[in-house]
Amino acid sequence: MSTKAALILVDIQDSFRQRPSFRTDDLPAFFDRVGALIQGFQTRAWPIVRVLHVEPEGPFSLASGWVTPMKEIPHDPALVIHKTAHSALAGTPLAPWLTAAGIRRLVVAGIRTEQCCETTTRDASDRGFQVDYVTEATLTFPMTSAKGRVFSPEDIKERTELVLAGRFAGICTVGDALADR
Repeated sequence: MSTKAALILVDIQDSFRQRPSFRTDDLPAFFDRVGALIQGFQTRAWPIVRVLHVEPEGPFSLASGWVTPMKEIPHDPALVIHKTAHSALAGTPLAPWLTAAGIRRLVVAGIRTEQCCETTTRDASDRGFQVDYVTEATLTFPMTSAKGRVFSPEDIKERTELVLAGRFAGICTVGDALADR
């Protein structure tokens, strides 16, 4: 028998398209993997939560018009939340909603791998949720360290898996996340 889970789609929003760091080369694979998760959750009638990040100014402000879901992965979420912190659970109705629904397992995907997806994962784990982190369904962009080293999206994803695995989450593929458990 499978365990009911909630898919937490973190910050898959058009605001990112307005940032200078935004790249499109990884989008097809990202949309494919997120789409497969959505399809799997819809087939199982498991809830999908859409999380949108909001800031007072700039492309993440509600007034900008860019705080909208990316159209490439349509779905009807069971819950939509706006967050102002890096964790989707901090200061939002998400944790009480999950608890009321009897959901203890979360599947995390979205944008950015090392920021809001990772922070949501850590916070969820600390709150007692079982978390599956689907790295292949996360997206990030190159970053440059203070020492000048450029970290590729692959480097960042590898580092995120390293620090989450076995401590805060199980690292899994889309297929793993949808497998009966």
